[in-house]
Amino acid sequence: MTGIEADVREINQKIELLLDERESMAMMKLSEQSLSAFLSEEPDLYTLRDIRAAYR
Repeated sequence: MTGIEADVREINQKIELLLDERESMAMMKLSEQSLSAFLSEEPDLYTLRDIRAAYR
């Protein structure tokens, strides 16, 4: 295998990794958007006062 072939193979692997990461980020973004309406209608379990008391 020549140096060029090895370089092309390495570039292709890096592109695959980048595409996988991009796909994962897109799925997380879609999940966040689809859950935002549901979660915005849910009542808060803790108030700001509860959180402040826990961290003092």
